[in-house]
Amino acid sequence: MKARSAILRIIGAAAAAAAAAGSLAWAVAAGGVTSGVATESIATKVIAGEGPKDAVEDFAYPNAEKILAEQKIKLKSGDGHILLAECTGAPELMEVFSLKNEKVCFRVTGDKGYLSLDIPAVYGVKGNDYAAQVEMSSGTEQKTFTVDKNSWTAVGQTADEQGRTFMLLEIRTSK
Repeated sequence: MKARSAILRIIGAAAAAAAAAGSLAWAVAAGGVTSGVATESIATKVIAGEGPKDAVEDFAYPNAEKILAEQKIKLKSGDGHILLAECTGAPELMEVFSLKNEKVCFRVTGDKGYLSLDIPAVYGVKGNDYAAQVEMSSGTEQKTFTVDKNSWTAVGQTADEQGRTFMLLEIRTSK
């Protein structure tokens, strides 16, 4: 009987201590304890000042500055389904031919793709298994060219009656 009473006293004391600790924690979080601390608690300052930030995707192309510096290709933004690739001659690559950059290749994935970029003096595109369109400009004039699947398509200067140079601005693809 004495052992049981001792156990009940220990359990009771532990429960009282836990309740007191919980009350103290609640009071500190609510700013109610002022023993040497300002009435606004540290806990509420941390919570209010470090809440989650809104996630905003800008779709900027990864490592665009490095690619521009090394390869002179300005990749702006996209949906991640048209990616710069090493030109290996693989049939799944889309190839862009430019007077300034020779040949630039892209790997296309997914059902649809979009890439905003600047490649000057583009005159041809070799398509892959995707339906593709390229948006180009010469001065203030913009033109859209449909790229033939798995073959070379004349675009820009080679498709222009006046032989003007064109900047490649966008690539759009779909399955």
